[in-house]
Amino acid sequence: MNIMETKFKIDQKIVYPCQGVGKVVEVFERMFKDKLTTYYKIYIEASDMIVMVPVENAENLGIREIVSKEEAEEALNLLGDSFEPITSDWKLRYQMNLDLLKKGTVKDIATIVRCLYNRSKVKELPILERKLYDSAKKLLEDEISFALGVSEKEIEKAIHTKLEPLGGIQKVKPVAKFDEDDEDDDLMDDIKPNKRSDDDDDEDNDDLDSDLSDDDFDNDDSF
Repeated sequence: MNIMETKFKIDQKIVYPCQGVGKVVEVFERMFKDKLTTYYKIYIEASDMIVMVPVENAENLGIREIVSKEEAEEALNLLGDSFEPITSDWKLRYQMNLDLLKKGTVKDIATIVRCLYNRSKVKELPILERKLYDSAKKLLEDEISFALGVSEKEIEKAIHTKLEPLGGIQKVKPVAKFDEDDEDDDLMDDIKPNKRSDDDDDEDNDDLDSDLSDDDFDNDDSF
């Protein structure tokens, strides 16, 4: 059986947005809705998961090659760059960063890590943003470690060094007024009058799991 020519080859490392670095372990064909369709079988090591993605949908899902060493180093350096402060409305900030995560470029992911790390120095992040930060940081560590050929521990240390230079100099550009009126506590009060309980925290986690998985991968088959 002659399988169509594909962009990614068996044993090639790729990046699956919101999931991390994976390896193409097989390219095969099977019938789907009365149509012979070619699939990538991809193993995601971080989650120990196999996903089967139609080749024709791979680009739409943002599946791409691992970046070059130069691009990986640029993403690391971006962590230490100065930047304009982002909105203090945590729900808007969360959605903006989630959209960047779904785009999945290494610079987008570095931007999320830089933004949320520096924001956490101003005020503790809400649960959803803490989970988004952890996910983005892990994705960044995975890809850069593969791109540079070094261990994740070394990259984790390099990321911390970029985020926390000697002396702890604040990298957010100063502005005339940084409005805190729309901060986390006020917004959470809009959602529920009383203090949030542990059950509410669990619901937040479930929402993020949905944001990072089910809504974005309707076009692939996961096993």
